[in-house]
Amino acid sequence: MKFKLRRKVAAAPRKGAPSHAEEAATMDWPRLPLEDDPADVLRKAQRGARIDIPELAHRTGIEEDVVQAWRSGDAVPTEDQARAVAGILRLDPGRFADSMARRWYPGADLPSYVRHHPHDPHPSNGYLFFLRDGKSAALVDPAGYPKTLLAAVNEGPYALRYILITHKHADHCDATADVARAFPGAQIVMHRSDVKAIGPLARRALDVVDGDELPFGEGAAIRMLHTPGHTDGSSCFLFRSTVFTGDTLFAGSVGGIFADTSSYDDLIANVNTKLFALDDETIVMPGHGPPSTIAAERAHNPFFR
Repeated sequence: MKFKLRRKVAAAPRKGAPSHAEEAATMDWPRLPLEDDPADVLRKAQRGARIDIPELAHRTGIEEDVVQAWRSGDAVPTEDQARAVAGILRLDPGRFADSMARRWYPGADLPSYVRHHPHDPHPSNGYLFFLRDGKSAALVDPAGYPKTLLAAVNEGPYALRYILITHKHADHCDATADVARAFPGAQIVMHRSDVKAIGPLARRALDVVDGDELPFGEGAAIRMLHTPGHTDGSSCFLFRSTVFTGDTLFAGSVGGIFADTSSYDDLIANVNTKLFALDDETIVMPGHGPPSTIAAERAHNPFFR
């Protein structure tokens, strides 16, 4: 089977997508905890801003042992403390205070054309999405027990057209070989910067760049958005009014930085310019934690001001 990419100059916002009301369906979606608790958010922000405990304590006038207690999860900052810390760490003060107090949780539902499955034994999310005709499907991040993934595809049963991999970490791609063996006609899609993680199958992967569109049914396409930061090859996949963000963007947080050449600032910039350019109603399906929306992340994610 041949796959012809449609190249786009820029990843412009998609207009005219089906509304959230038309597409939303809970489909037994579990109420997952947020990927990052207050201590996680604080540690990520400190690493991103390159501000250690002594510097943060000095610049805020807060004792070092108090900051350490926040980082270890033994305590949380007060409202005033959180706002003071946010200013130093380049976070939004109000959103960071909400995060520390656990005052926010996203209210997004699973779209009707998406199925979620756990990546046991990994703590990550897997997804399968399909066309309305119920025949063609795409799998996002083949990881965990292969039998779970194969059962998800065979449940349709669907003709698996694409195996979409958001990045190179094992909890997102360690079952690629098993899925590719079971569905030899499926095209593997992974950015070249991370593709070595799937070994010999790298030779079969479609070479995609930012903005490329993969044909998926009549008049439909899957757009790849390259969002380096978590890893150099980190990518998101946009289909209709849903974006699968891997470990680039979580509900209320972002992924940690494990890249060789890209940085925390790159991740923040990529979310701002590529993901936040999407329509407000776009559903965010992250690699960990619950779903959200672009509007909710713009309004509540403390990493963006």
